[in-house]
Amino acid sequence: MFVNKDCSVLSRAHSLISGKHRYLNMAIVSLRNSTSALLLFTRRLLSPELNALCSYHIKVVDHYENPRNVGNLDKNAKNVGTGLVGAPACGDVMKLQIQVDENGKIVDAKFKTFGCGSAIASSSLATEWVKGKSVDEALKIRNTDIAKELCLPPVKLHCSMLAEDAIKAALSDYRIKQQDKKE
Repeated sequence: MFVNKDCSVLSRAHSLISGKHRYLNMAIVSLRNSTSALLLFTRRLLSPELNALCSYHIKVVDHYENPRNVGNLDKNAKNVGTGLVGAPACGDVMKLQIQVDENGKIVDAKFKTFGCGSAIASSSLATEWVKGKSVDEALKIRNTDIAKELCLPPVKLHCSMLAEDAIKAALSDYRIKQQDKKE
């Protein structure tokens, strides 16, 4: 509404100016373009949901706004593996836990992540993907698969790498507990 009024005022002023005032015409056109650009900038600045959608893929936004499997499992249980990894460069920290049944299938997975939306989305997706897999199958999940699924830009690939490292660390912890159990 605000811009429409300004544009109509500018249009009326423009129509009143004769062809002799070419520089004034150029100034009015420039002002009209600046007003449009300012409006777009203001809308983007004042609409955080638009910024989130423009900056992150919809899959990242979905996992960020509706994270799956947030929480903790009993870290002392013999059938629970815990992986805690971090990226010093960006400050992201990810804890991923898996619970494995007696047949070697991952029956539950939980995570807690301190970091950006891409880190939260990567760990949320990782917990979804490991559930129902065997320990060996879960080891085959790669950061490239996570990054491709979430459409992560190159600057956010470290988030998917953290998720892969967290899976490996959790599986390693589980295997160590199983060896201790046998001895």
